[in-house]
Amino acid sequence: MNRHSGWKRKTMGLLSAALVLGLLSACSGGNGGTNAGAGAGGEKPATGGTNGQETNGGAQEQPLKLSFMIPAFETDLPGKDSPVLKALEEATNTDITIQFVPNSSYPDKMNITLASGQLPTLMVVDRNSASFINAARSGAFWEVGPYLQDYPNLSQANPIILNNSSIDGKTYGIYRGRVLGRMGVTINRDWMENLGLPAPKTIDEFYALLKAFKEDDPDQNGKDDTYGIVITKYAGPWDIMQTWFGAPNKWGEAADGSLVPAHTTPEYLEALKFFRQLYEEELVNADFPVMDPAVWNDSIINGEAGVLVDVADAARRINDKMQDKEQRDKPYVDVFQAPVGPKGHRDMPTSGYANVIAISKSQVKTEEELRRVLEFLDRLNDEEMQMLLGYGIEGRHYEMVDGYIHPLITADDVALSTELRSMNQMLMFIGPETPTLESTEINDKVNEVQKANEEIVVANPAEPLISDVYAQKGQQLDNIVNDARIKYIVGQIDEAGLEEAFQLWRTSGGDDYIAEINKLYQEAQAAG
Repeated sequence: MNRHSGWKRKTMGLLSAALVLGLLSACSGGNGGTNAGAGAGGEKPATGGTNGQETNGGAQEQPLKLSFMIPAFETDLPGKDSPVLKALEEATNTDITIQFVPNSSYPDKMNITLASGQLPTLMVVDRNSASFINAARSGAFWEVGPYLQDYPNLSQANPIILNNSSIDGKTYGIYRGRVLGRMGVTINRDWMENLGLPAPKTIDEFYALLKAFKEDDPDQNGKDDTYGIVITKYAGPWDIMQTWFGAPNKWGEAADGSLVPAHTTPEYLEALKFFRQLYEEELVNADFPVMDPAVWNDSIINGEAGVLVDVADAARRINDKMQDKEQRDKPYVDVFQAPVGPKGHRDMPTSGYANVIAISKSQVKTEEELRRVLEFLDRLNDEEMQMLLGYGIEGRHYEMVDGYIHPLITADDVALSTELRSMNQMLMFIGPETPTLESTEINDKVNEVQKANEEIVVANPAEPLISDVYAQKGQQLDNIVNDARIKYIVGQIDEAGLEEAFQLWRTSGGDDYIAEINKLYQEAQAAG
């Protein structure tokens, strides 16, 4: 008997009903991803309220209406008829309207939504966004810190991550937990073997591999139709790789102990010179400034590019897609730690979280309503709901084999996959751990890389600091640096143009930002 047999007995009726509904609608369109959540079927919440339960008089409480705005990483996404969503609503006695927003345009949509004042009940927000900081400080969202101790799962939130995700020491959103050392370098395994290339241990070896993937016919088809690394308009890979060169993770300590922004360091410029070389030699796709992140993995899957720098677990998803096209025993890709750079072995960590889930006061007007919403969020952290939103319905989307999760969805099961896509973006991963994916060569390698990364990740010393200057001008300041980086990489500006952009950053509020961050940093050190 596997470890989920108890849950299967509790929720068999619920999920069986959802399965029937799903079979009736499996051919309809939907949304992609993993973005919803709910409590375990049938059990009474451990704290105040009656979400999904009968009242003392025996009458069923009306479903709690929730609207939830979350990012989506696919195009076809779950509809209201998704059996996963229906199972979630049934288990939590809720009526949920999910607004899926493409991840690439999510920051803009978040800012527009915050400016409009027409907020959903729940929304995933960037805690560092100036618009969210201003909205939180002006009272648009509930401060939930004092309530978390009342809920079995939320009370287990990591205090360090709560601090990192706080604003002025207050918790205006519940963090979505992430593995700290999550990054990795995914490489086409066949191409490495065909060219006799080892795993790149240094940046020079990494460059040599990219060049060979472009020039030496790694797929052995006799055509000049491959290149090294695929990148999209999502800037994450540049941020990751510049840390390899010794650039700080957003902020770093200067020799005098003061904090300096990453783009002002010589290591940052050295990284940009490397990126520019990759572009000039066509080792990276020329359309990276406009490529939609939703199709990021396609170039690897289709045998056009050989390398992806992102989270290590992307290797698993890419390999699964390639296995769907043609099944074989050995993985199509391998995944490695970052190469060693001139300042040693370094990599970009996560902050321990990826954005927060905030509760709007315009939709949740009373403390009683707040507690019911918090019950819902607490239930999303139950093992059963993590399984539902992360992997779907057992027997339909996955099965348990020897205590491990074995996905049943293949590339051909578009309708089945659509029922689940991006629903996991609702999850916070606070509380109980769930079973893992089956022990395979690629899964074990992903775990190995993430564990090893804990020794080399570079912290951001300014992570918990909240700047009023950034709250007012952060988006403008970030755009100046990010636009200049892209223009430099593609050759539209030279070093003089780069320096001119950085000077504009300083006069547009950057100098004030640096001064304020250092003041906050000194105060935090004195208090600590």
